[in-house]
Amino acid sequence: MSSKFKGTAVAIITPFNNDKSVDYNSLRNLIEYYIENGIDYFVFLGTTGETATLSNKEKNEILNFAVEKINRRVPIVAGFGGNNTQDIIENIKYRNFNGIDGILSVAPYYNKPNQKGLIEHYSAIADASPVPVIIYNVPGRTSVNISAQTTLHLAKHQNIVAVKEASGNLTQIMEIIQHKPEEFLVISGDDALTYPMLTLGAEGVISVAGMNEPKKMSDMVRFALQGNFAMAKQLHYEMLDMMQAIFDDGNPAGIKAALYMRNFIKYNLRLPLVPVNDATFVKIKSLI
Repeated sequence: MSSKFKGTAVAIITPFNNDKSVDYNSLRNLIEYYIENGIDYFVFLGTTGETATLSNKEKNEILNFAVEKINRRVPIVAGFGGNNTQDIIENIKYRNFNGIDGILSVAPYYNKPNQKGLIEHYSAIADASPVPVIIYNVPGRTSVNISAQTTLHLAKHQNIVAVKEASGNLTQIMEIIQHKPEEFLVISGDDALTYPMLTLGAEGVISVAGMNEPKKMSDMVRFALQGNFAMAKQLHYEMLDMMQAIFDDGNPAGIKAALYMRNFIKYNLRLPLVPVNDATFVKIKSLI
């Protein structure tokens, strides 16, 4: 069941019109572009989708739109995370999961639970979810790290199938890969570390940079998973400058700038996010 989350996913943005409403025309075009260029699955309503600024009504409309337009051509993962466990469970209960293949759930932020709290939080979500759960460790955003021991404990739950690892801690990541159950996936959550993680035994990426160069990113991951690390390394270094540039002044401001320059979207974000500074804009433009 976890195998459908191998390979390359894009953590897709939410395009906005000039009045800051959701731009479904651009979203449709992006979906088609990514499927045509080899993306293996989509993640909707993640951090890159500015989900914190979307209403519950908008979240449901975006997921319904995605399910209809993708029409089971590739899997869909939906973001169901937060720092109120019961609220997440209630949202899961009221969601129709037809056409949705998994959920991605970020570690609770702000209230900083200990490791026992993280285990109980994720176990409760996994018990409630009708689809497999991918846990998401990104301590740079949440201020709490899901330790290797905690991830390995959670990996024993039959409905927790993967971890999106964005800790940047390769020692921790290697410990998970070394001791995890065979079917449990370690997925990169950091574009610039995806290649080294793949060489260590990770099995894919949930990517931001892949929205700018989907074919190159998905090819890099495929080459690495086939054991062709020389070709994968070449593609990694071809993308590395852009991978770094789009994060220089915040995500998703950087990737939205790149997609705007390539005429995919209007360059709009919702407060508190704003466009990148002039220097970063020029840098991204020069790389494109």
